[in-house]
Order: sequence, then structure tokens, then C-alpha cells
Amino acid sequence: MKKILLIIGLLVSSLGYSQQEIKLDIADALVIRSLEFSYENYISAENSFGVSALFNLAKQDASFRYNENTMITPYFRHYFTSEAQWNFFGEAFVGINSGKKESVEDSGDYDLKYTDGALGVAIGTKYSSEGGLIIDVYAGVGRNLFGTDSPVLVPRVGVNVGWRF
Repeated sequence: MKKILLIIGLLVSSLGYSQQEIKLDIADALVIRSLEFSYENYISAENSFGVSALFNLAKQDASFRYNENTMITPYFRHYFTSEAQWNFFGEAFVGINSGKKESVEDSGDYDLKYTDGALGVAIGTKYSSEGGLIIDVYAGVGRNLFGTDSPVLVPRVGVNVGWRF
């Protein structure tokens, strides 16, 4: 019981101390018809961790869409610059993704469901205004590790707009 209380205390104190951001990926919402929300918490001026949740709203037979129907992506970012308004970063992520795949190529029958975990990297840049506005642009790729029915590569691309508090 003491360990649980200690862990909860450390978690609450770390969240209360650091800068936090909430963001929406507007590029996915406008171009691909999917919603991706992100939360990022700064450990220090150079490091942060966060989580993104992607929900694909496009129909399965759409010509241009993500393969994944849902994807939860915990990530860690290291910022190479920390004192400027534009900061460059590198990111390592784990993407837990699920979706459907065609059982026979070009048949239109999406009956093979999959859930897999991807490990990947991304790079990007972030603009931070004095008032709290955040804009970040990033691109990367991950590789699914466990399933045979899942796509081999998982994209991580976005243009986020959000708020720092």
C-alpha cells in the first residue's frame, strides 16, 4: 500500500510541476478524415513524453487512408534546441495499432482483423508562442513486430495545433 501511495504521489507531483500540452492533428482531420489527439508532458526543457490516439473515420474502401482504424502511440521526444521559438526534436515511439486487411488482394473483402505493436522513430519541429500556442510538424515510420496479417510499416506523420499550459 505504501508503494502505491508513493507512485501516485510522484505521478501527481510530476504532472503538477511540468509544462503540458494538448494538441489536435489538423492535417489528418482535413486530408485523411481521421482524428488524432495528443497529450505531451515535459520532463525537462529538452525531454518530454506523451501519448497520441488516432481514430480513422474514413471508410475501409477509401482510396487514400491509413491502414489502421485505431492507434495508441506513447512516445518520447528529445529537443535539440530549447531556448528558441522553433525547436527541433527526435522521437521514439511505440504504436499499438489495429485495423482490417483484405484476405485476398483487390477483392474488397476486409475480413482479416489485426492488432499489432510497432516500434519507430520520427523527426520534427515545434513552434511555441509566448501565449501558449503550439504548432508541431513531424514525420516518421515504425515497423510492426508481431502480427502476420498487419501491414509491415506504420506511418507517423502530422501537423498538430494545440495549447501549452
